Amino acid sequence: MPITEIAVWSAMLGGLLTLSALALADVIVGRNLGTVRNLLFVVITGFPCVVMTGLPEYFFPDLPARLIVVLKAGMGPLAGAMGLYFVGTWLGGVREDNQIHRLTAFGSAVVVAVAVGLMAMASQVNQAHFQSLLLVAMAANMVPVLLALGATVRAARLGDPLARWMSLAIVCLAVLTVSHYLHGLSVLGLGLGTQVLTAAITILFFLMSSVLGLLRNRHLRELARLSRLEHGSDPATGLPSGSVLLADVEHTFWRAARMHHECSVVCLYISNLYELAETVGPGVEHQILVTMAARIRRTAGFRCTVGLYHPRCFVVAMPLDARVPPVKSTAARLALSVSHPMVVFDGQRERKPFRPRLGLGMVTVDPSNTTPMDAIHEAERRALATVMHDLPARDEHIVETAPASLGD
Repeated sequence: MPITEIAVWSAMLGGLLTLSALALADVIVGRNLGTVRNLLFVVITGFPCVVMTGLPEYFFPDLPARLIVVLKAGMGPLAGAMGLYFVGTWLGGVREDNQIHRLTAFGSAVVVAVAVGLMAMASQVNQAHFQSLLLVAMAANMVPVLLALGATVRAARLGDPLARWMSLAIVCLAVLTVSHYLHGLSVLGLGLGTQVLTAAITILFFLMSSVLGLLRNRHLRELARLSRLEHGSDPATGLPSGSVLLADVEHTFWRAARMHHECSVVCLYISNLYELAETVGPGVEHQILVTMAARIRRTAGFRCTVGLYHPRCFVVAMPLDARVPPVKSTAARLALSVSHPMVVFDGQRERKPFRPRLGLGMVTVDPSNTTPMDAIHEAERRALATVMHDLPARDEHIVETAPASLGD
């Protein structure tokens, strides 16, 4: 084997080993079935590519010739069958499209049977007939490639946003499969340029498939995280909302009543939450809410109840006793913290400035005679009043907190 060819295939092997190491690191960090699947895909599917280059028998001349023949005849279709099944799983399996699931699952089972038959034949075939057997193996290996391409094209047409990129990766797979088998068959006219192209397409395919697998696994982990959120929690901020928020405020009231203390409910209303939706894009409000939640939680402290009444309105419930700062100073610090300018990012990761316009309403109540819903409604009404009537700066964040009837 010429030294230039050894250099090309060794560079390809180095790229595959690097991708395998990255996949292993993802397994260690992610610790889920998807990351293990990606690692197996890179290792098992990359192994036949290395075998077809001739590197194993060059670096290990003592390897049995029959073993090399069996590996070259059977490992390609076997890896193709496994790759086809993994593609079906990556596309969502039976929960997404039963037709794609049947195509990939049944197709991979048939190709596995063919691969086992080819390996059995290779263990007995005469060396003179090996070329013919390798041609059959190439044809068998193209079957799962074409089935995977059909599955990804169908998934892309049905709306899977990543399937079109996987289709492009499988086109690269088809090219590298044919190229590796042609090199294994020692077809005349394949020089250094073809070898470099084959090695480059091989690395490109495994890089694309690894990245796509990583993106899909990250999306699935995010969905799993959202599904594990406590019922009644806002998915963006993790703060309690709805009935969970009311229950938390009621518990704060109960604790304050038990200590014979009053309780203050503060509503912070962000009137321009959706101001950047048209210029930056949808979803920017989630970035704002996450930042707002962190600021409010940091300022209010961990003894207060902090929740999200609705996307524009945060709620802070705090019992009043001698061990906590005066409620007016806490409200002023909340207003200052929340109204401070921030930076959000658009789809191109460009920084966009945003300054919240804040309305703050506060009400102090006797917790033994007031329901959480009434207190929150009154505090929200006062917060809306500061926004709608544009109170002067000196009064904007200071609302009379003397206990009074909530019907006033």
